[in-house]
Order: sequence, then C-alpha cells, then structure tokens
Amino acid sequence: MSLDVIILAAGEGKRMRSTLPKVLHPLAGRPLIAHVLATAGSLDPARIHIVHGHGGEQLRARLEKEPVHWVEQTERLGTGHAVRQVAPFLGDDATVLILYGDVPLITAATLRDLLARTAETGIALVTAAVEDPRGYGRILRAPDGGITGIVEERDASDAQRAIREVNTGILAARANLLLPLLDRLQKGNAQGEYYLTDVIAMAAAAGSAPVAVCAKRIEEVLGVNDRIQLAALERHFQRLQAEELLTRGVTLLDPARFDLRGELYTGSDVVIDVNVVFEGRVELGDGVYIGPNCVIRDARIGAGTRVAAGTVIDQAEVAEHCRIGPYARLRPETRVAAEAHIGNFVEVKKASIGRGSKVNHLSYIGDAEVGSGVNIGAGTITCNYDGANKHLTRIGDGAFIGSDSQLVAPVTVGAGATIGAGSTITKDAPPGELTLSRSPQQTRAGWKRPVKKQR
Repeated sequence: MSLDVIILAAGEGKRMRSTLPKVLHPLAGRPLIAHVLATAGSLDPARIHIVHGHGGEQLRARLEKEPVHWVEQTERLGTGHAVRQVAPFLGDDATVLILYGDVPLITAATLRDLLARTAETGIALVTAAVEDPRGYGRILRAPDGGITGIVEERDASDAQRAIREVNTGILAARANLLLPLLDRLQKGNAQGEYYLTDVIAMAAAAGSAPVAVCAKRIEEVLGVNDRIQLAALERHFQRLQAEELLTRGVTLLDPARFDLRGELYTGSDVVIDVNVVFEGRVELGDGVYIGPNCVIRDARIGAGTRVAAGTVIDQAEVAEHCRIGPYARLRPETRVAAEAHIGNFVEVKKASIGRGSKVNHLSYIGDAEVGSGVNIGAGTITCNYDGANKHLTRIGDGAFIGSDSQLVAPVTVGAGATIGAGSTITKDAPPGELTLSRSPQQTRAGWKRPVKKQR
C-alpha cells in the first residue's frame, strides 16, 4: 500500500507579526516546514502534497527544488477543508498521513508507529499527555478505553476540559476510509469550520475503532504560533543536538550555549567552547579545539587544529595542526595547509596558504597562492582588485614579506625572496633577493610644529 503525505501549510500565522509565512520562519537555520519535509521524506512516501494558501508564492519559491505536489486552499475553512483539497489526488488504496508545516520536530519513529497502527485498524492518531491541556482538543474515550471522538476546547464542557490527553492533529488513515468521512464533515461548531478532528468520531461510530499513538516527548508535537513558542522549540532542538554530540564523545563546555544549524561531523576528543555557531556541513577532525564565539559554516577542519576565539570560517578548508585566530576570518575558497598560522585580525579570501606559512597579524590575503614556509608581516595587503577585475598574487616558498607591504596584483614574489617593510610591490620580485620600494628618509633641521594661537 502506497503512502501519501499531506502537509498543511496554509495558515497565515498572524501572531508571528511578520510578512514571512509562518512555516518559513527558521528553526536551527532551516524553515519549519523543511524539518517536516525531511522527516516525511524519510518514510519513503509515494508523494508529498503541500496545501498552501497565505504566502503561497513565497513558499513555493523557497521550496522550488523540493519534489512535492502543490495544492492551493483558496478559502481557509478549517483543517478538514484543507485535506479535502487533496482528495482528488488520492487513490483509494493509499494510506494518508496528515502533518503540519508548523510542527517541525515530529519524529520518524513516532510516525512509523502511527503507520503501523494504521495498517492494523485503518485509522490512528498521535496524542499527548500534558499537565496543562489548555488550547488543545481533548481525546474522548468510552469506559472501555476506546476512542470515541475529539472535542475542541471552544466546544468542550467543563468536564471535557479537565481531560489531559490531547489531540496533536497528526493523523493517518486508509484513503478508502478517510475520503467518505471528509465528504460528511459539517461546520456546526464555534469556529464555523470543517474540523478534521470530526472524522475520528465518525470513524468510531462506524465501527472503525481509531487508535492512539502517544508522543514520547511533548516537544515533538508542539506547533509554532508565535515567536515565543519558536524560541522555546529552538532551545529544545539545540539541547537535543548537544546531547547527541555529548554521547558521541564531543566535549561541549556549556551545552546550553551551543547552536548547530546544519550537520556536524566530529572525530574523537573534539572540544567546543561556548557560543559557537555551526552552519551548513562542518567536519572537525580528531582533537580539534574551537574557541568561544566562533562561527563556522560549510567548512572542514583537520585534526589537531586550534581555532581561537571570535573566528569566522566560511566555506573554507583548514588542514591538520593549524592555528587560526583569534578574530580571524577565512572567507570562501580559502585553503590552509598543515601547520600554518592565521593570526588575529587576518582576513583570507580565495587563497591557498602553504604548509607552515604564517600570516599572524592584521593582514588581508585575497586571490593569492602562498607557498610553504612563508612569513607575511603585519599589515600586509594583496591589492587584488583594480576596480573592475580581481587579479592573482603568487608568493613562492620561503618568502618573507615585511610588515606594512602592499603587493599589487598581478604580481609574483619568488621563492626565498624578501620584501622590505613598507614596500609597495608592483612588479615581480625575483627569488632569493631583497626587493623594496621606499622614499628616502629625510630630516629637516630647524622645522617647527605649528602651534595654536592663543585668543
């Protein structure tokens, strides 16, 4: 039996107070709905349908590469009405799983349990036991424990509002059971909407005996309606990721001050200090140390490398046993070879830094090929941009670049060459020689500094 997943994502999300559709607000660097899509995709469905309404153009543009079927809900008349929009695209032999674009942390394990129970009974739903059920629909059960229906809070009696087993909205059913029930939905309720939850009572009355799968953690079924809830889910998700890293042997000096907005692959004995943000795909080799307040994005860092405080590494590769920072910035297409040093307030862009080379202070190296064993002094700049085009600087093995030098590209500094401090190099410097450009130093005898006149 094939699986069709329906993700409801038509809500406006007024409480977010944003022009961005609610389901596109980020959690751990990805839109809320992207988390739902990833989990749904892991179930190997035949098709994923996204029901959209408010902000549909933004949603489709953001997810244009996702292999999904888009269904528009032009009138927002409730969840039952939203699912009805997909009915023409469902085969009678399908199993239908209904998810929500603003419930990002539902787990594949819970959904597999749900689908297994659906295969047994024809219809099943995810519930949760909560201390404070306010705002949720309550699960109604017969004396024998069987589910008889769901009552929304606005329609519930005082006795029903005391029930602590709540509906999460996540539902699975065989299409040949669900579709006739959708056609029978009415909107005689406080909201004047077609409630999807009403199909549970209908199924129970018809003898189909809905069953429940209880969520293992309440956070996996929490929805996002405002920024307070989004922030709470963000911290929960980051805590889960921190716990996973700790179980893998990573040292997090404070798991509460850690953010992973992508994928992090680690070797053994990795240490991560506080307030580090990882984005995209990051690989850390054995024994890597990441100092506090660093941002590392789409990067690979080799074994034994130490990254000091305040460093930004973006789409760059750093080999083993390097020293980076503090307050260094490695920009895209930077490659740093083994045992190299990139020091404080150094920016490197689209450059290769050879083995054992050092750029230790206050320098900019862009569009450059730096050989091994090179020492680049403080305040050095590769002048790579002429206002229209970028040009390449080549520095040979063992060269020494004196402080406060400007290398005006395109230019080559030969192997073993020395550039005198304060030089502006506009022509190739030969290997093994001293090259410098300076105005003669002068002393003007008797010169007096101007003095302000007294009023």
